[in-house]
Parts: sequence; C-alpha cells; structure tokens
Amino acid sequence: MHRNIKIIDLFAGIGGIRLGFENASKRKIDCVFTSEWDKYSKETYQANYNNEDVFGDITQIDENEVPEHDVLLAGFPCQPFSQAGLKKGFSDTRGTLFFDIERILIHRKPQAFLLENVKQLRGHDKGRTLKTIISHLKKIGYNNVQHEVLRARDFGLPQNRERIYIVGFLDDTIKFEFPKPTFEPTKVGDILEQNVDDKYTISDKLWAGHQRRKRENKLKGKGFGYGMVSENSEYTNTLSARYYKDGSEVLIQQKDKNPRKLTPRECARLQGFPDTFKIPVSNTQAYRQFGNSVPVKVIEKVAKQMIKHLNLGVEKKKASRITTHIKNSNSHSDTKVIAYNGVN
Repeated sequence: MHRNIKIIDLFAGIGGIRLGFENASKRKIDCVFTSEWDKYSKETYQANYNNEDVFGDITQIDENEVPEHDVLLAGFPCQPFSQAGLKKGFSDTRGTLFFDIERILIHRKPQAFLLENVKQLRGHDKGRTLKTIISHLKKIGYNNVQHEVLRARDFGLPQNRERIYIVGFLDDTIKFEFPKPTFEPTKVGDILEQNVDDKYTISDKLWAGHQRRKRENKLKGKGFGYGMVSENSEYTNTLSARYYKDGSEVLIQQKDKNPRKLTPRECARLQGFPDTFKIPVSNTQAYRQFGNSVPVKVIEKVAKQMIKHLNLGVEKKKASRITTHIKNSNSHSDTKVIAYNGVN
C-alpha cells in the first residue's frame, strides 16, 4: 500500500516550491517541516497553509529536530564558498546556507531533493560555486544528481524567468529526465486584472525618470531600462524582489495614461499562483515575496518527473556512501559570506 509523500520545505518563502509539488502529486503530500526566517513571508505562508508551524532560521535548528522525509525542497540563496580548504582538496561549505541543506541530507538521507536558485549560479565565482555544490552532493551519497536551467515562458507562464533546478536521488539506477518545454502560447493579458486602481499608475516624475535613464543607458550601450508590455505581449521581463521600488522591469501600457505597475495579484498570477492564494501582507511585502518566489508551473513539471521515481511502498533505502568529511574537518571558514537574490 502506498503512503503519502513526506516533504520538508527549507528557505520556504511563501511556499511556491511546495505548491508546485502538491499540484503535481495525485496522492497527499505531507509537509513535515518548514523553515523560513522572514516574518512577513511566514505570515503569507501560514495564511495559505492552515497556520502550520513555520520554524525560523535553519542555521539555528539541529538536524535531529528535522523529521524523516522523502524529498527535501529548498530555494536557497546563492553564496560564495570559502576556498580556504583547497590545499586539502576540498572547498569548505560551512558559513553558507547550502551547508544546512547538506547536513540535513547527511542526517536524514531522503530519497530525493529539489534545489532551486538563480540562473547566475552556473557562472557564480567562475563556476566554482555550482561545482562545489555538485561535488559535495556526490560525496554524501547523491551521485545521481542533475541540473538544468528552465524558463517560465516555455511552460505556460508569460514571464521570461530563468532558474536553475538541481535534482538528486540516492538511488543511482534512477533515470531522471527534466521536463520538456510545453511551449504553450502565453499572453500578458491573461494575468491582468480588470478595473485596476489608479494608484498603480506611475507618477509623471517617475515616468520621466524611467525614460531619462533608458535614454542614458542606450547612449552608454548598456541597453538597460524599463520594460514596457501590453496585454498582447507574449511575456514580461523577470519579476524581481525589487519590483516594489519603481516597477521598472514590468510596466503595463495604458491608453492616454502613464504606464502602470502590476498589482500584487497580477504578480501572483505571473508566477503561477492561483487566485485562491491569500495575500495578507502590504503591497511592498507582496511584491518582494512574489519577486523572490518561483514559477509554480515549472516546479510542478519538475515535480511530476521526480514523483514517478519515488519508492513509496517500502522504507527508503539508506545511502550507499555517506561522507562525513564536513563534521570531521578541522578547517574553518573565515570568509565573509554575502548572499544575493535569495529565492523561494
């Protein structure tokens, strides 16, 4: 008899990765542990997930407190690793948030994991960051690990959002394949609300500033500036966590008016959240949260490919190779860690 799928949701944000996983599964998903440090994200998460417990800073939580689970989900921030241990043949992950994923994987050995990050992770620190992540995952027993950059607009969302997805399994015999793009037609008009409040129309001063900066950047050959779309456009630029500041990356054309920003609900739709998803926070926080979140439809497609390989009839297999080099290492990272564009 098949049991429910047990997941944990780390760096959970507002629960976008979890939502994609739940949408993909025909059987019930039991989220047995959630961690998110931002109080406003917690508020949104709990408003949509029956006020479940959300634990705080994962760096302060002992791995013994994390329950057994089948799949670890994490949209973790991109951070550099210390190179202090290179002479000893490894890069130290301590001092980074990836280390917290790693120690939980070592301790609980789930069947699989799904990690999500910005596309720039591929080239971050000249590729060393991703190389270190993959190397450490293999050393702790997850030899069967793959990564792929997928684009939201290739999966039915009208947004040009590219993210890297890292999927791994304990079972080396599993032949996982990332989902193929669906190339469903997309149109910005499909996510727009009707009768939008005038407060979302940008001021004359802000509009003049956007136009001036675009002209200046063009002269400098930068090519950066505001992104204007209409309801007939196929897709928008990538929604970011800074959208609340001036809305420059996605402006909606209006007849006989200055362009307007997206509403929080439109941002939710742009990321694939249903209209039943509650938004209990201020507009500023909502823009940050949806800009930091994930394209739910893409997660759903990846999750479907993962779920077909989960062994839910018997107890999960133990890792064949678990390396505890981190716990045994005497080296310490004194490198200042800077996180950027953490996403969930």
